[in-house]
Amino acid sequence: MRTNEPELRALMLAALDGDAASHKALLERVGSHLRAYFKGQLLRVGRSSADAEDLMQETLLAMHIHRNTYDRSQLLTPWVQAIARYKLVDYLRRTKTSVLSESVEEWGDVLAADDPISVDSTLDLEKLMAQISPKVQQAIRYMKLDGLSVSETAARTGMSPSAVKVSVHRGLKALSQLINQRSRS
Repeated sequence: MRTNEPELRALMLAALDGDAASHKALLERVGSHLRAYFKGQLLRVGRSSADAEDLMQETLLAMHIHRNTYDRSQLLTPWVQAIARYKLVDYLRRTKTSVLSESVEEWGDVLAADDPISVDSTLDLEKLMAQISPKVQQAIRYMKLDGLSVSETAARTGMSPSAVKVSVHRGLKALSQLINQRSRS
């Protein structure tokens, strides 16, 4: 997808500005890349590629719903790749019927190894997370990285559900500010 970055990014920017034709073209082009990505990854982990279409649709829907989170000053493909990775990991967690013995967390390592940008992003995330309190880090990890619900996170952390929500909200806001500070530097 990197070779098409300028074209895809231009389509995304036009789509964000309200151009419906650009939005449709972006989803079609990204969709074909995602379909191939998911087929390859599913086969690689010993799964049928039959679910690739569903994963592609889930990713495109997430892109559409969360398009306001895309930072116009950044590359598009790492943003799309992150969404696709999360969708794949969610799928592997949901199905839990792997013929292989590795855990879903290990699949994340496999996927990250495919993408040098992902490795850099993971290292950056760890550096950023180290700058917020351990209690907030834990709440963010459980909810946003591990996909646990508010009640599951509350049970694991010993916090009330409302305290979990507040911690995650404040933590994400702090991370956002740290990222903005870095980008200005």
